[in-house]
Amino acid sequence: MSSSPHQISGTAFSRLATGGGGAQAVREVCAAQESKHRLLVRLLVEEAPRPRAALVAHAYEALSELEADAPQEVARCLRHPAVGAWALRACRGGADPGRLAAVALAAAVRTGRRLRLEVPVKGTLMLPSVGLLTLADDVPEVTEISVEPASYGAELRAGGRTYQVDVSGDRPGWQVLHRVPVAREAYVTIDDLDPYRWPGDDADGRLTAERRRTWVTCLEEAWKVLRARHWTVQGELEAAVSVVTPVVTRSIEQHSASARDTFGTIALSDPVDGMGTALTLAHELQHAKLNGLSEVVELVLPDDGRRFYAPWRPDPRPLFGLLHGAYAHAGVAGFWRRHTQDPEHGLRAQVEFARWRESAFHVTGTLLDSGGLTEAGTHFVGTLRDTLSGWRTEPVTPAAAAKARLQSEDHRKAWVRANT
Repeated sequence: MSSSPHQISGTAFSRLATGGGGAQAVREVCAAQESKHRLLVRLLVEEAPRPRAALVAHAYEALSELEADAPQEVARCLRHPAVGAWALRACRGGADPGRLAAVALAAAVRTGRRLRLEVPVKGTLMLPSVGLLTLADDVPEVTEISVEPASYGAELRAGGRTYQVDVSGDRPGWQVLHRVPVAREAYVTIDDLDPYRWPGDDADGRLTAERRRTWVTCLEEAWKVLRARHWTVQGELEAAVSVVTPVVTRSIEQHSASARDTFGTIALSDPVDGMGTALTLAHELQHAKLNGLSEVVELVLPDDGRRFYAPWRPDPRPLFGLLHGAYAHAGVAGFWRRHTQDPEHGLRAQVEFARWRESAFHVTGTLLDSGGLTEAGTHFVGTLRDTLSGWRTEPVTPAAAAKARLQSEDHRKAWVRANT
């Protein structure tokens, strides 16, 4: 398999710094992440401990052969966020490098190719990006598994038994990762099975059929909102985000998050409606873009221990966290900016737009005055500030401006009480 280091072009960097970027700029970030996954896999092959060395080498060879015939599908398999999270942990000694064989089997299922490999299993076999197979109790912990293409996906043979791997639905002993088509050539996978799907301790379990229907409906409605008003965000999401994963929340409010180790995944609690889901996706997309970009370009100097006020958090934040918040809430302001004239959402949109454009603008000033940004980071934040400065000239009603200002003042007072 090919692998090479990646850089972000000056054009893409400047476009991302505006707060948006467009699909092409985001694809450069995604290409860098794919290269990272490939380099991690290659490192595993070179440094796998002896009990797994031959198994890992054979899996790598199989992936290389599959890639020669079906490069796009193998690339999608390697880009799957849980694959990158596992590979990183395995390189650090915290995961089994033998899982590469399961990645190869998943690629064979996706490409409709035959394959036979020895694979480590522990009662179950996770095929990353495809689904979870429960094996018979007498299957050895390392067993030979073969893949045979079938009209519904594939047949897997292990320990003298045949298992049906259906890419469109569950079967006895088989749980599929459901895909939600969101555009002509784009879909989002609901990953509620892979043990590496999310690094936090708040990962939720398998969705019930009823909950999954709600997720599918909200995601489809969210894409309708994006197609109607947010074409740039839609294109960026389709380029960068391939997975959503359920997480639990202890509050009545929607919870969402992104993580550097699972680039391409957005974690969220049960969605409520299409508009809220679209906003959540737009918000978390900003974090994902910044996570990916910051792995290629240093934006912030090493943490010197200082902490700062963030108008969207109850706690003081380090400089890099403050940058993340500013970039994400510039995205939130940009989202509501498109809805300020809506009959249904206009009043709320004006308040949210006014509050978050102002908050993000002031935080960019804090960042620039901090002395903690690199040269690239200074250019990045300065460009973002220019975008927000332009938005500050756009009118909202006096009532909306007053309400936004009151909300910001109340947050600041509560923060001071809690942190001083």
